Amino acid sequence: MSDVVELTREGDLAFVVLNRPDKLNALDKAMWRRLALVMGEIAGDGAVRCVIVKGNGAAFGAGADIAEFVSERGTPAAAEAYSAVMGEALEAVRACSVPTVAQIHGACAGAGLEIAIHCDIRLAAAGSRFGIPIQRLGVGLPYPELAALVELVGAAAALEILLEGRMFDAAEAREKGLVTRVVADDNLAGEVLATARRIADGAPLSQRWHKRAIKRLQDPRPLSADELREGYTICGSEDYRSGIQAFLAKSRPLFRGR
Repeated sequence: MSDVVELTREGDLAFVVLNRPDKLNALDKAMWRRLALVMGEIAGDGAVRCVIVKGNGAAFGAGADIAEFVSERGTPAAAEAYSAVMGEALEAVRACSVPTVAQIHGACAGAGLEIAIHCDIRLAAAGSRFGIPIQRLGVGLPYPELAALVELVGAAAALEILLEGRMFDAAEAREKGLVTRVVADDNLAGEVLATARRIADGAPLSQRWHKRAIKRLQDPRPLSADELREGYTICGSEDYRSGIQAFLAKSRPLFRGR
């Protein structure tokens, strides 16, 4: 039996696949738990340089599995416990030290869109569709999930998305800042691979530093003197020397992540 979230590797690329195609990859508790485990495994693998997150079948992820709401989210206490499982998985995606790219096609709604939001880069097929129609269920986004949406698109767009609950196309998603780029449907896989390859070919210390530093800048606390100096430590690395030497020699650098 296949995993509900599959992890495969091709060289220095990892592929995380939401794998419940008969349900348009609607997420249930088993998928959230598996996603957290998979992202943790990737975080401990120093050979992975970029992660591609995508859905199997006709959709990236059509939302949450509503059939679970009665059995798993039927009371405030149960909903809070379920949200903790979701939160662990979403935080594992957000906190992954390796760059992540969402490959979005078909429906990307609700829980599926939340996963995409927590990736670093989101590439969408022109025919994909987006939305968070949870007002139809009488439920609200918990604060951590709401914060991620507002951080990405701003308060006004977040309110529009949540209050209307309508589905919209990839062009509008790009306008709102939900996706990074929109490409033709038949070019999506190739463009995602090309993007991942450009990322993976970069120095991993540099890539991880930029992920960490940008997250830190979103914290309103002032930077300490030690934090301000931290960015220069890369200049003492083997990768830094390799990159400079390769640039001067007009050759390709060999980055080892140290």
